[in-house]
Order: sequence, then C-alpha cells, then structure tokens
Amino acid sequence: MIALEGVEVRRGGRAILGPLTLTLGAQGLTIVMGPNGSGKTTFLRALHGLERIARGCVIWPGGGPDRQGQAFVFQQPVLMRRTVRDCIAFPLRLHGVGLRAARDRADAAGAEAGLADRLHLPAQDLSGGERQKMALARALIVAPKLLFLDEPCASLDGTSTRDIEATLTRVRAGGTRIVMSTHDIGQARRLADDVIFLHRGLAVECAVRDAFFGAARTPEVQAWLRGDLLA
Repeated sequence: MIALEGVEVRRGGRAILGPLTLTLGAQGLTIVMGPNGSGKTTFLRALHGLERIARGCVIWPGGGPDRQGQAFVFQQPVLMRRTVRDCIAFPLRLHGVGLRAARDRADAAGAEAGLADRLHLPAQDLSGGERQKMALARALIVAPKLLFLDEPCASLDGTSTRDIEATLTRVRAGGTRIVMSTHDIGQARRLADDVIFLHRGLAVECAVRDAFFGAARTPEVQAWLRGDLLA
C-alpha cells in the first residue's frame, strides 16, 4: 500500500494540493476525478516524484519509492525525434538493453498497441490516438509495478479510447497497479475499482466504485454526478 500523511504541495506561498491523508491499496485501478483545477495532475505528479512535497510524507512499501518500477503517461504524449519503434524502445535503452533486443521488444509492444504498421514512421506523423497508444506502449515496455496516467483519453475518439481501456484492463489483470485521472464519468464507471474525488486540492471523498456512484456521501460528489458545475 501507499499512504499519504498530511501531504501538501505549495506554489506561490499557497497550498494547491492538500493536506491529503489517504491510502492507496496494493492492487487495482484507482480513478482520480474532480473539476478543472482540483489538483488531479499535481496529485499524480507528486506521487511519481515530479512535484516537491512541501509538507507531510508519502510512505511506500519497503521504505521508499521504486522509481524504476513506475511509469507515467501524460495527457499530451512526450514525442522524440525518433521513429515510433525507437520511441517505444527508449526506456529499454536507458536500462542498458541492446539496440536490436530493444527494437524487437518494441515491435511486439507496438503491435500489441495496434501500431504494427506505424513502427517505421516518425512519431510526429501519428494521429492523436496513435500518439497516446505509443506513449502507453512505451510506459508498459518496462513492465512497471505502478502506472500513472493523466487523462490519457482526453480528446480521443471512441475507437482509441476503447483500445486504451482494453490495454489498461489487461495490464491491471496482470498485476500492474494503476492510478489514473479522468473527467469521463462513463470511463470511471467502466474501469475503476475505487475513486478519489478532489475539489480545491482536497480529497473530499474516497470510495469503492459502487459506493461512489451509487451512494455518494458529499454534496460535491452528488453535484458532480448530477452534472452541476463546481466552483
């Protein structure tokens, strides 16, 4: 399990996230929801070590985060001036895997992501959905124990969203722990084992999926599920 105890991220002298005290279980897929500006991206980045924690602490199994056992997929995929094959292979090269072996594994990962006929292209030539599939394949090629995703299906069409959800369902079944933000209530219903709802930087409700959608306790979540706007 991962425990947050009084975690705060501050910017410009004010808290933009927290204080948060909560626990993420050892397995499953956690969906992080909330309106724009609620702190979803900051929460994911803080857990992954991309944000400086001003107060509090994150308690990891074994006493510290396993950075090599984590991966992060951003809302806007990071593109390199390489072919799709070499973009997917890049994490393996960082881990010392030889070029030929890395490319062979990238070919398999790319094909599994539905990019078999795109591997030779420059990454910049991919469509939005293809870029996100490439980013997910690149993250998964190192078989992470913990995967963070920041709204990976934002602005994607239904086909690309379905394909990415199928991949996430598969890797969760294989034991990868997933923490993912989304605005899509339907997607949260399809994927979540549990939900964290953030508002103004605070976790106003944390619940398993059925309780969150069927018996929301807080006015903020009740309003969100009705489709009301939250300030």
